Amino acid sequence: MPTYAEEPTLTVDELAARAGVTVRTIRFYGTKGLLPPPVIGPRRVGHYGQDHLSRLALIEELQHQGMTLAAIERYLEQLPADLSAHDLAIHRALVASWAPDSTEDLPLAELERRAGRALGEEDLDRLAAMSVVARTQTPGTYRVDLGLLRLGVRLLDVPIAHETILAARTVLMEHTRSAAHELSRLFRDEVWGACREGESDPEHVAAMRSLSAHMQPMVVQALVTAFQRSLKGELREWLKES
Repeated sequence: MPTYAEEPTLTVDELAARAGVTVRTIRFYGTKGLLPPPVIGPRRVGHYGQDHLSRLALIEELQHQGMTLAAIERYLEQLPADLSAHDLAIHRALVASWAPDSTEDLPLAELERRAGRALGEEDLDRLAAMSVVARTQTPGTYRVDLGLLRLGVRLLDVPIAHETILAARTVLMEHTRSAAHELSRLFRDEVWGACREGESDPEHVAAMRSLSAHMQPMVVQALVTAFQRSLKGELREWLKES
Protein backbone atom coordinates (compact mmCIF):
# COMPACT_ATOMS: atom_id res chain seq x y z
CA MET A 1 0.00 0.00 0.00
CA PRO A 2 1.22 3.52 -0.70
CA THR A 3 2.00 5.92 2.09
CA TYR A 4 0.21 9.24 2.22
CA ALA A 5 1.32 12.61 3.46
CA GLU A 6 -2.37 13.60 3.52
CA GLU A 7 -5.54 11.62 4.02
CA PRO A 8 -6.88 10.54 0.60
CA THR A 9 -10.09 12.46 -0.02
CA LEU A 10 -10.56 12.56 -3.80
CA THR A 11 -13.10 10.42 -5.59
CA VAL A 12 -12.09 8.94 -8.92
CA ASP A 13 -14.08 11.66 -10.72
CA GLU A 14 -12.37 14.40 -8.71
CA LEU A 15 -8.95 12.86 -9.33
CA ALA A 16 -9.65 12.69 -13.07
CA ALA A 17 -10.71 16.34 -13.13
CA ARG A 18 -7.64 17.47 -11.17
CA ALA A 19 -5.24 15.43 -13.32
CA GLY A 20 -6.89 16.29 -16.63
CA VAL A 21 -7.47 12.67 -17.62
CA THR A 22 -10.51 10.44 -17.94
CA VAL A 23 -11.83 8.07 -15.30
CA ARG A 24 -11.28 5.27 -17.79
CA THR A 25 -7.59 6.19 -18.01
CA ILE A 26 -7.24 6.08 -14.22
CA ARG A 27 -8.85 2.66 -14.04
CA PHE A 28 -6.64 1.44 -16.90
CA TYR A 29 -3.49 2.63 -15.15
CA GLY A 30 -4.68 0.86 -12.02
CA THR A 31 -5.07 -2.46 -13.83
CA LYS A 32 -1.57 -2.06 -15.33
CA GLY A 33 -0.06 -1.39 -11.91
CA LEU A 34 1.01 2.13 -12.85
CA LEU A 35 -1.25 3.65 -10.20
CA PRO A 36 -1.64 2.36 -6.62
CA PRO A 37 -5.13 1.23 -5.61
CA PRO A 38 -7.35 3.73 -3.81
CA VAL A 39 -8.10 3.63 -0.11
CA ILE A 40 -11.53 2.08 0.32
CA GLY A 41 -13.75 4.14 2.61
CA PRO A 42 -17.36 3.95 3.77
CA ARG A 43 -19.87 2.56 1.26
CA ARG A 44 -16.94 0.91 -0.56
CA VAL A 45 -16.03 4.20 -2.22
CA GLY A 46 -12.41 4.49 -3.32
CA HIS A 47 -10.51 7.60 -2.26
CA TYR A 48 -7.34 8.95 -3.85
CA GLY A 49 -4.72 11.34 -2.54
CA GLN A 50 -1.85 13.59 -3.54
CA ASP A 51 0.36 10.56 -4.22
CA HIS A 52 -1.98 9.45 -6.99
CA LEU A 53 -2.11 12.95 -8.47
CA SER A 54 1.68 13.25 -8.47
CA ARG A 55 2.08 9.81 -10.04
CA LEU A 56 -0.38 10.71 -12.80
CA ALA A 57 1.63 13.87 -13.48
CA LEU A 58 4.84 11.83 -13.71
CA ILE A 59 3.22 9.34 -16.11
CA GLU A 60 2.02 12.23 -18.25
CA GLU A 61 5.51 13.74 -18.39
CA LEU A 62 7.09 10.41 -19.32
CA GLN A 63 4.55 10.08 -22.15
CA HIS A 64 5.52 13.55 -23.35
CA GLN A 65 9.10 12.28 -23.50
CA GLY A 66 7.95 9.66 -25.99
CA MET A 67 8.15 6.64 -23.70
CA THR A 68 5.85 3.72 -24.41
CA LEU A 69 3.49 2.36 -21.76
CA ALA A 70 5.76 -0.64 -21.27
CA ALA A 71 8.79 1.62 -20.80
CA ILE A 72 6.87 3.76 -18.29
CA GLU A 73 5.89 0.62 -16.40
CA ARG A 74 9.54 -0.44 -16.18
CA TYR A 75 10.57 3.07 -15.09
CA LEU A 76 7.98 3.16 -12.29
CA GLU A 77 8.88 -0.35 -11.12
CA GLN A 78 12.41 0.86 -10.41
CA LEU A 79 11.23 3.65 -8.12
CA PRO A 80 11.16 3.02 -4.34
CA ALA A 81 7.72 1.87 -3.20
CA ASP A 82 7.52 4.45 -0.40
CA LEU A 83 8.10 7.58 -2.48
CA SER A 84 6.00 10.48 -1.22
CA ALA A 85 3.99 12.84 -3.39
CA HIS A 86 6.80 15.35 -2.96
CA ASP A 87 9.41 12.84 -4.16
CA LEU A 88 7.28 12.05 -7.19
CA ALA A 89 6.94 15.76 -7.92
CA ILE A 90 10.74 16.08 -7.90
CA HIS A 91 11.01 13.15 -10.32
CA ARG A 92 8.47 14.77 -12.60
CA ALA A 93 10.23 18.16 -12.51
CA LEU A 94 13.58 16.57 -13.38
CA VAL A 95 12.07 14.52 -16.20
CA ALA A 96 10.41 17.67 -17.53
CA SER A 97 13.80 19.41 -17.58
CA TRP A 98 14.79 17.22 -20.56
CA ALA A 99 11.76 18.32 -22.57
CA PRO A 100 11.44 21.54 -24.57
CA ASP A 101 9.98 24.42 -22.58
CA SER A 102 6.22 24.07 -22.39
CA THR A 103 4.30 27.25 -21.61
CA GLU A 104 0.70 28.16 -22.11
CA ASP A 105 -1.35 31.32 -21.62
CA LEU A 106 -4.19 30.58 -19.21
CA PRO A 107 -6.97 32.68 -17.69
CA LEU A 108 -7.01 32.71 -13.90
CA ALA A 109 -9.95 30.29 -13.66
CA GLU A 110 -8.14 27.67 -15.77
CA LEU A 111 -4.89 28.26 -13.89
CA GLU A 112 -6.68 27.63 -10.59
CA ARG A 113 -8.34 24.51 -12.00
CA ARG A 114 -4.98 23.05 -13.01
CA ALA A 115 -3.45 24.12 -9.71
CA GLY A 116 -6.30 22.46 -7.83
CA ARG A 117 -6.86 25.45 -5.56
CA ALA A 118 -7.76 29.12 -5.45
CA LEU A 119 -4.82 31.48 -5.94
CA GLY A 120 -4.69 34.85 -4.24
CA GLU A 121 -2.49 37.77 -5.19
CA GLU A 122 0.22 36.70 -2.76
CA ASP A 123 0.19 33.18 -4.23
CA LEU A 124 0.49 34.56 -7.75
CA ASP A 125 3.36 36.81 -6.71
CA ARG A 126 5.23 33.84 -5.22
CA LEU A 127 4.62 31.69 -8.31
CA ALA A 128 5.85 34.55 -10.48
CA ALA A 129 9.01 34.88 -8.37
CA MET A 130 9.64 31.16 -8.88
CA SER A 131 9.20 31.61 -12.66
CA VAL A 132 6.16 29.34 -12.63
CA VAL A 133 3.81 32.04 -13.94
CA ALA A 134 4.23 35.42 -15.59
CA ARG A 135 1.65 38.12 -16.04
CA THR A 136 0.76 38.94 -19.63
CA GLN A 137 -0.54 42.11 -21.24
CA THR A 138 -4.04 40.65 -21.10
CA PRO A 139 -5.55 41.30 -17.65
CA GLY A 140 -6.36 38.11 -15.79
CA THR A 141 -4.26 35.92 -18.12
CA TYR A 142 -0.97 34.31 -17.09
CA ARG A 143 1.81 32.59 -19.01
CA VAL A 144 2.31 29.30 -17.16
CA ASP A 145 5.29 26.96 -17.15
CA LEU A 146 3.37 23.68 -17.16
CA GLY A 147 6.43 21.66 -16.16
CA LEU A 148 6.81 23.60 -12.90
CA LEU A 149 3.19 24.33 -12.01
CA ARG A 150 2.46 21.41 -9.67
CA LEU A 151 5.77 21.70 -7.84
CA GLY A 152 5.35 25.47 -7.53
CA VAL A 153 1.85 25.11 -6.09
CA ARG A 154 3.09 22.64 -3.48
CA LEU A 155 5.84 25.07 -2.47
CA LEU A 156 3.18 27.66 -1.64
CA ASP A 157 2.37 25.73 1.53
CA VAL A 158 5.94 25.06 2.62
CA PRO A 159 6.56 26.93 5.91
CA ILE A 160 9.81 28.44 4.68
CA ALA A 161 10.54 32.09 3.98
CA HIS A 162 10.05 33.10 0.38
CA GLU A 163 13.64 34.32 0.15
CA THR A 164 14.90 30.90 1.30
CA ILE A 165 12.91 29.13 -1.42
CA LEU A 166 14.37 31.43 -4.06
CA ALA A 167 17.90 30.95 -2.70
CA ALA A 168 17.43 27.17 -2.75
CA ARG A 169 16.16 27.37 -6.32
CA THR A 170 19.29 29.32 -7.32
CA VAL A 171 21.54 26.67 -5.74
CA LEU A 172 19.66 23.83 -7.44
CA MET A 173 19.70 25.54 -10.83
CA GLU A 174 23.42 26.26 -10.61
CA HIS A 175 24.44 22.72 -9.68
CA THR A 176 21.99 20.88 -11.93
CA ARG A 177 23.13 22.98 -14.88
CA SER A 178 26.74 22.07 -14.05
CA ALA A 179 25.83 18.36 -13.79
CA ALA A 180 23.92 18.51 -17.08
CA HIS A 181 26.90 20.15 -18.78
CA GLU A 182 29.34 17.51 -17.53
CA LEU A 183 27.01 14.63 -18.43
CA SER A 184 26.45 16.07 -21.90
CA ARG A 185 30.21 16.45 -22.39
CA LEU A 186 30.77 12.86 -21.25
CA PHE A 187 28.11 11.54 -23.63
CA ARG A 188 29.45 13.63 -26.51
CA ASP A 189 33.08 12.60 -26.01
CA GLU A 190 32.72 8.98 -24.93
CA VAL A 191 29.63 7.81 -26.82
CA TRP A 192 29.02 10.09 -29.77
CA GLY A 193 32.73 10.66 -30.32
CA ALA A 194 33.48 6.94 -30.33
CA CYS A 195 30.95 6.43 -33.13
CA ARG A 196 31.77 9.56 -35.10
CA GLU A 197 32.94 7.61 -38.10
CA GLY A 198 29.31 6.87 -38.93
CA GLU A 199 27.98 10.38 -38.39
CA SER A 200 27.38 10.89 -42.13
CA ASP A 201 24.96 7.95 -42.14
CA PRO A 202 21.41 9.21 -41.44
CA GLU A 203 20.43 5.89 -39.87
CA HIS A 204 23.44 6.03 -37.57
CA VAL A 205 22.59 9.57 -36.49
CA ALA A 206 18.96 8.56 -35.86
CA ALA A 207 20.12 5.60 -33.77
CA MET A 208 22.37 7.84 -31.66
CA ARG A 209 19.55 10.31 -31.08
CA SER A 210 17.28 7.45 -30.04
CA LEU A 211 19.92 6.20 -27.61
CA SER A 212 20.19 9.69 -26.12
CA ALA A 213 16.42 9.92 -25.66
CA HIS A 214 16.24 6.55 -23.92
CA MET A 215 19.14 7.44 -21.63
CA GLN A 216 17.48 10.60 -20.37
CA PRO A 217 14.98 9.01 -17.94
CA MET A 218 17.71 6.73 -16.58
CA VAL A 219 20.03 9.68 -16.00
CA VAL A 220 17.21 11.59 -14.30
CA GLN A 221 16.50 8.69 -11.98
CA ALA A 222 20.21 8.34 -11.16
CA LEU A 223 20.42 12.06 -10.35
CA VAL A 224 17.35 11.95 -8.11
CA THR A 225 18.60 8.88 -6.23
CA ALA A 226 22.09 10.31 -5.75
CA PHE A 227 20.69 13.67 -4.63
CA GLN A 228 18.27 12.11 -2.13
CA ARG A 229 21.02 10.00 -0.57
CA SER A 230 23.39 12.96 -0.37
CA LEU A 231 20.73 15.20 1.13
CA LYS A 232 19.79 12.61 3.76
CA GLY A 233 23.45 12.31 4.69
CA GLU A 234 23.83 16.08 4.99
CA LEU A 235 20.70 16.34 7.13
CA ARG A 236 21.90 13.57 9.45
CA GLU A 237 25.21 15.37 9.94
CA TRP A 238 23.44 18.69 10.47
CA LEU A 239 21.12 17.19 13.12
CA LYS A 240 24.10 15.67 14.95
CA GLU A 241 25.74 19.09 15.16
CA SER A 242 22.55 20.87 16.30
